[in-house]
Amino acid sequence: MIDAKMGGVAAAPPVVQSRGARMALYVLLGFAAGLPFYMFSTILSARLTEHGVALAVIGFFAWVQLLPTFKFVWAPLLDRYDIPGFGRFWGKRRGWIMLSQLGIFTSMLAMAFTSSDASLPLTALFAILLAFWTTTLEVAADAWRIELAPTQQEQGPVAAANLWGYRTAMVAAGSGAMLLADQAGRFSATLGSVGILPGWTSSYLLIAVAAFIPFPILAAMRPDPAHGGGRIVALMTGIAASVLILGLVALGTAAIGWVVLETAGGMGFSSKTNVTPWVLGICMLPFVVMAIALPRIRKAGPDSAIRTSAAIGPYVDFFWRYGFTAIALMAFVSVYRMGDVLALNLSKPMILNLGYTKTEIGLADGLVALIASIVGVGIGGFMTTKLRFAVTLSIGAFFAALGNFGFVWLAHVPKSDLALYIATALDQFGNGMAGAVFVVYLSMLVNPRYPGAQYAFLSGFAFLLSRLLSGAGGAVIERLDAAGYNGFDMFFLASGVISLAALLFLPIVARATPRPDDRP
Repeated sequence: MIDAKMGGVAAAPPVVQSRGARMALYVLLGFAAGLPFYMFSTILSARLTEHGVALAVIGFFAWVQLLPTFKFVWAPLLDRYDIPGFGRFWGKRRGWIMLSQLGIFTSMLAMAFTSSDASLPLTALFAILLAFWTTTLEVAADAWRIELAPTQQEQGPVAAANLWGYRTAMVAAGSGAMLLADQAGRFSATLGSVGILPGWTSSYLLIAVAAFIPFPILAAMRPDPAHGGGRIVALMTGIAASVLILGLVALGTAAIGWVVLETAGGMGFSSKTNVTPWVLGICMLPFVVMAIALPRIRKAGPDSAIRTSAAIGPYVDFFWRYGFTAIALMAFVSVYRMGDVLALNLSKPMILNLGYTKTEIGLADGLVALIASIVGVGIGGFMTTKLRFAVTLSIGAFFAALGNFGFVWLAHVPKSDLALYIATALDQFGNGMAGAVFVVYLSMLVNPRYPGAQYAFLSGFAFLLSRLLSGAGGAVIERLDAAGYNGFDMFFLASGVISLAALLFLPIVARATPRPDDRP
């Protein structure tokens, strides 16, 4: 089904020589990945809230966002294989991006036509598929970015361009989906006529079409220098192969989901189960496994099976290079963006509970969030070209925490558009700045020998703990409320403090230096 290429190192990237062309390309790719992300996270949580789904269950839906955490499982496939048709003409990276865009488009259509959420398992299935293909697009785009801009000075502008596109799309999706859902819903209710699409259906359809715009642009680009052949034949072959791949992935996901739900039900898990102790235990497992495996990894020679393996070699290489410092690095990256992720899934339910309408939220998520995000990303990207990482990471963590504290402030001031705009701007500015700094930092930890797999591993692990905890967030808030506390206040205060706690690791990670590769 997929054509193998020899070796674990990707071929030379397509010709994108100028700095301006690289930045324009990554604005486009960031846009393509950013649009669907909000649709299976923040917008989905708002949609479930409106349909009366319990807060604990909405929290569980945050675990859909765990999928990007495990992208290292399939990331080596993107370094090693081409997509039939697409890969033959456009090359490895663009081939996977084009397949992913087809997956995003079809998954979003499915979410649009099940927007009543009458079957939560079905909603979860399509959300997981959307998350999977969005993540696959990011893996391919990140690997291409590291190949195109291998130094810190080159990475800063390209990473900033990627995040500009990504966050612009997130803002557009968040604002547009909320506004359209509100207005289309009111229009349908007023007319009461057949043929008017429900608000959420209209929103997902519009975002699906917008997310697909980069596909024809990529298809119109020049062929990869190492490839060729007929464009039309390659396109048709690629689409046919994509239909088969998309169908197999959907069937496999449905089967796995059924097994997980049946197993959880058999073990007595429900929306009323206190999952926090289980989540905290799972969070500790990766660090225990790393500590046990490191002595053997450090002693492994260049011809060792664990270092030459196509499946685990890229990940073993990271621990071989950094040794026990790798544990501190992994702990740091796990905590650095935790405050942002914890706030992401539950910020919209909180704001809706404060009495703000979808239209008011959509307006705040529009121009205000877009400007704040772009400014934050620009400053963060600029800082990485001028300052040491210890300084830029510290500044990013401070502003990320400030964004979380802004939600607590919002809950204790009179309801007004201005207050909502200020809180939204603080959140988006902090997230944008911290995100830009973090992307460049992770890119510099990667061995260029394995750009796709290692970046997927690091960026995925960076959000493992936070997304696990985020899934339990709804249940935690409900328990705090039942105990007489303000659950949302405590939750957002804690998430802001966690962002600042990442700074405790800086004295160690700032001095982390990989040992030289002992292979030719």
